[in-house]
Amino acid sequence: MTAGPLPHRVIQVGLSGEAVERYVEEWIVRISDVTDLAQAVHRDVGAGRLGEAASRLPQEVPYPLPEEIRERIGGTATNGEFPAGP
Repeated sequence: MTAGPLPHRVIQVGLSGEAVERYVEEWIVRISDVTDLAQAVHRDVGAGRLGEAASRLPQEVPYPLPEEIRERIGGTATNGEFPAGP
């Protein structure tokens, strides 16, 4: 909520070739205008209401990563939750 460092790392995966076409043509099921939501979250954060701001957002969960890949990329095991923040 405060744009500080997170206690976990993330990975961004790029798409190319057929995956881009399929993403655009098949995998997108809805596009929603979230301007009002973003403004409400911004107001809450600005007023110090971090809990209220967080409650407006979807809960993020770690992607289940197979052990072989986790070891290869140096990931850490989780219990399905992100590590606690600072």
